Amino acid sequence: MKNTELSQIALTQDATGAIANPIYLSTAYQHPHLGTSTGFDYTRTKNPTRSAFEESFAKLERGTASFATASGMAAIQLICNLFKAGDEILVSFDLYGGTFRLFDFYEQQYGVHFKYVDFLNYETVKESITENTKALFIETISNPQMQEVDVDPYYILSKKHHLLTIIDNTFLTPYLSTPLEDGADIVLHSATKYIGGHNDVLAGVVTVKDANLAEKLGEFHNMIGATLSPFDSYLLQRGLKTLHLRMDRSEYNAQLLAKRCYNLKGIDQVLYCGRTGMMSLRLNKNYKADKFLENLKVCIFAESLGGTETFITFPYTQTHVDMPDEEKEKRGIDEHLLRLSIGVEDYEDIEQDIIQALEKSKESVII
Repeated sequence: MKNTELSQIALTQDATGAIANPIYLSTAYQHPHLGTSTGFDYTRTKNPTRSAFEESFAKLERGTASFATASGMAAIQLICNLFKAGDEILVSFDLYGGTFRLFDFYEQQYGVHFKYVDFLNYETVKESITENTKALFIETISNPQMQEVDVDPYYILSKKHHLLTIIDNTFLTPYLSTPLEDGADIVLHSATKYIGGHNDVLAGVVTVKDANLAEKLGEFHNMIGATLSPFDSYLLQRGLKTLHLRMDRSEYNAQLLAKRCYNLKGIDQVLYCGRTGMMSLRLNKNYKADKFLENLKVCIFAESLGGTETFITFPYTQTHVDMPDEEKEKRGIDEHLLRLSIGVEDYEDIEQDIIQALEKSKESVII
């Protein structure tokens, strides 16, 4: 995707020629006559500012329609409404804790079954498909182990078995990957992250290519009502204009930091796929995660990702806190694992901050 395409698509098509997209706060719209409409009736159903973002995003994704939701979790919940009791979905084994929590709720309350499989092992996934399997849910880069999945074989497998392929593309964004072009049926993002990009908006977005699927999700979107506000839609539209710049810089910084961390004594494992700005680090057992986090000066100990600032998260008690301990253990989510979202600061500032915090986190050895 050309860098300029992001900025061009994000420009408003407003008749005034305004460069910044207008924010339409109205919740209701006047009807010219009985039985006629301007195309906008009630803002839960359709809002001009939200529509401008959704149309822009659908173009970026190479999709038919996008649906902006009130959060990333609302985007996943919107998709869950496609399934009924007895349906089974094969899900990435290494997975964001909030998604795990929502799927557990749907299983307990609504009887939709979620089976966790390793998408790095094609044969295992293939053998896991049953007559009840309706979809594959794949994080293209898993959270927090940062394992990148080769999804192309699964598009073929899904079509063979008449399954939906649902891709959580939050870590890559449409700038680095457009799964709908390759064969995915549904692509979702926590737009709170890289799409918004400034840690000031809570949002999600779902995009599809099939017109019938778009119509069905559109009905759910309107009926449930977890739609994105006009102001937040404006913030996402603004974020699209700089997405390529932020992604390039965060990826550049992450690649340099990953190389540096391989040579730091206090770090036992660097988990980085080589793309995007997301990575995880496993500290040596002689280094304390709490001390490391307390001594950060440039990087920020916070629970999110994809913004201009470098955030460091402790999955064990934050993103995956509600995951049972035995499930955390299976996934390597322990008290030494840190997840990093590398920002756009000067690289040297990030590196120096990591090193100084690491030095201060080493436990004293009493002889």
